[in-house]
Amino acid sequence: MRKLNVALIGYKFMGKAHSYALMATPFFFKTGIEPVRKVLVGRHAGPLQQAAQDFGWEEWATDWREVVQRPDIDVVDIATPPSTHAEIAMAAAAAGKHIFCEKPFTVTVEEAERTLEAVQRAGVFHMLGFNYRRVPAIGLARQLIASGRLGQIYHFRAAYLQDWIMDPQFPRIWKLNRALAGSGPHHELNSHIVDLALYLVGKISRVIGMEETFIKQRPAEAEPDQLSTMLTAQASASKMVDVDVDDTTAFLARFADGAVGTFESTRFAAGRRNHNRIEVNGSKGSVYFDLEKMNLLEYYNVDDPADVPGFRTIQVNESCHPYIDHWWPPGHGIGYQNTFVNQFADFFQAIVRGTPPEPGFEVGLENQKVLEAVTRSIADERWVSVS
Repeated sequence: MRKLNVALIGYKFMGKAHSYALMATPFFFKTGIEPVRKVLVGRHAGPLQQAAQDFGWEEWATDWREVVQRPDIDVVDIATPPSTHAEIAMAAAAAGKHIFCEKPFTVTVEEAERTLEAVQRAGVFHMLGFNYRRVPAIGLARQLIASGRLGQIYHFRAAYLQDWIMDPQFPRIWKLNRALAGSGPHHELNSHIVDLALYLVGKISRVIGMEETFIKQRPAEAEPDQLSTMLTAQASASKMVDVDVDDTTAFLARFADGAVGTFESTRFAAGRRNHNRIEVNGSKGSVYFDLEKMNLLEYYNVDDPADVPGFRTIQVNESCHPYIDHWWPPGHGIGYQNTFVNQFADFFQAIVRGTPPEPGFEVGLENQKVLEAVTRSIADERWVSVS
C-alpha cells in the first residue's frame, strides 16, 4: 500500500467534508493508496487546532506557503475561498505536489489559464472537486446519454436553489464579497450545474444572462474567531457594508452540438435548502435528477409500450450502477458525504494508473470561460460567445 501525505488547506465546511472522505476512502475503495492526513492548514490557530483534533489530522499549521514546500507533503488539497485557489495551486505545482482543488476553479479566466499552465509545466496530477459528478444517478444519466438511449439531445435545464441568506440581517461573509468569491451563486452554484452540463451534454458555445442583488447592504461580518458556523454568524455592531455580488443569476445557453440550455441559481428560494435539479431531453427520451432525492433517477423512453407510458423511477443502488458496488447491498443508498469519497477514490486511482484525473483543470478553465461569458453578457445585455 502506497502512502501519500496530504496537506489540506481549509478546515470549515469543505475541510470537514474532505477530512471525512480522506478517512473513509481506503475503507470503501482499494485504490492502492492510503492517504495520510498529515497537516491541516488555516488562518486562525484556536479553531484550527480544534478542527485538526476533531478531524484526525496529525499536525496543524497557519502558513500554507511553508507547508506546500515541505518535502514530506505529496498532495495539496485546496478548500479555501476561490480568490486563493490560483496562488496556492501554482505554488503547489512549482513544489511538485499533486493537487486537488475545490470548485469554482478560480475567480477569472486569466487565473485559470495561468494555473493550468503551471500544473502542465510541473507534470503533476490535478483534479477539481465537482462532487456531483460522483452521484451514482448522475453517472447513470451520463451512461444513458453516451449510449444513445436519449437520442439527439435537445434540452439541458438546471436550477440550483438555496435560501440561507434571505434574512437582511445575515452578515456579509466572504461568500458575499466579490473579491474573495468571484461572484455570488453564479460562481458557487452555477459552476456546479455548468459542470454537469459539460459532463452530460458537451461544450457551451454562447450565453446570455441576467442577475439581481436583492439586498444591497448587510451588516459587516464578525471577526472569524467569533464565528461558529456560516449559518450562525453574528454581525458586527450596526456597521453596514455594500454587497457587490449577485443574489441570483440566470442564463440561457446554446451548446456546440445544437442543444439549448437554461440555468438558474439563487440563494433566495424560500424553503430550498440545497435544491439542485437537472433535466435532459432528447429525441428518444429524457432523464431527470433531483439532489434532494439523490439515489433516484427519473427516466423516460419514447419506445415504451403505449399502455405503460411515462417516466420510470430508477433506484440507483444496484451493483450495475456507478460506484455502488463499493458501498452497501441493493436498496441501501448513499449520502452527500459519500460523493466526496467517490471523487477521492477516482483521484487516487488515477494517480496509481498514471492517467489524468477527471475533471482536471482543463475542465475548470472551460467552466470559468462560461461563467465569465455570462458575466460579460449581463454587463453588455447581449449574447456572448464562450471563447
